[in-house]
Amino acid sequence: MGGFGEAISHGAATVVNAIATGCGGALGVNLWTVARVRLTSDPHVIVGRVLSEPSERTDLIEKSVLAVLRHFDVETRFGAEVETDSNIPIARGLKSSSAAANALVLATMAALGKSISDYEAVNLGVDAAVAAKTTITGAFDDASASYFGGVVVTNNAERRILQRFAVNEDVEILFFVPPRKVYTYSSDVARMKTIAPQVRVALKEALNGNYWVALTLNGLLYSAALGYDPRPAVDALEAGAIASGLSGKGPATTAVVPTSKVNDVLRAWAALEGEVIKARVNHEKAMVTRQEP
Repeated sequence: MGGFGEAISHGAATVVNAIATGCGGALGVNLWTVARVRLTSDPHVIVGRVLSEPSERTDLIEKSVLAVLRHFDVETRFGAEVETDSNIPIARGLKSSSAAANALVLATMAALGKSISDYEAVNLGVDAAVAAKTTITGAFDDASASYFGGVVVTNNAERRILQRFAVNEDVEILFFVPPRKVYTYSSDVARMKTIAPQVRVALKEALNGNYWVALTLNGLLYSAALGYDPRPAVDALEAGAIASGLSGKGPATTAVVPTSKVNDVLRAWAALEGEVIKARVNHEKAMVTRQEP
């Protein structure tokens, strides 16, 4: 048997969905995914388990671990036994894939006793997500917000961070999460691209630091394009949220809420069919939490 590594990365919410324009933005939140990787002496055999949702496919686990093994040219020496655990619902627009890929890359690196730069780690995770078909754009924006925290605005095509912002307001992040899952590979990309000129307006606002305006505008635009009911977002705004809109390709809705207004938004969402998840803005970087030779 080989080494062992454990790592954590956090969730994120959409500020600007990059599918329409190739550029996007996301906000780190303190939901989490933990990955544990134990190397084995069975090359090419990667056995993965998703503890939080055991029925989910393990393609992303396999692709993430393999990406790191290939990066260090040891894929013919090692296999791995891998598990992930998370409080991020899968396929709801809350960046579960980006958080998992980041954690898996760092845990595999730790198991190997190696180190790589933050940028390399994010890129390996994005490569794995593309290979596993959990992303359309490469989700460099989601991966960066998950890895670094705060608000991150990126050019996904060039994998370049354009702006980063720390969030200093006393706010909570609420998610209304409907029960149904929406997988990225089933998204109507052509329809989303029709709103590109309007999404560029939201992107400009985000780049100028008006990321709450961008989040709301983006959410309303993508809700219209994808046929989602915008009422959960509008209800949250009416109840005192400073921003609210669809996260990713849905179906979850994000609301950024001053602490004093949280109960008002919860009451506004009380009759909706689904779950409400409470989180805070995250500024903590993804990290290795345990390593054994």
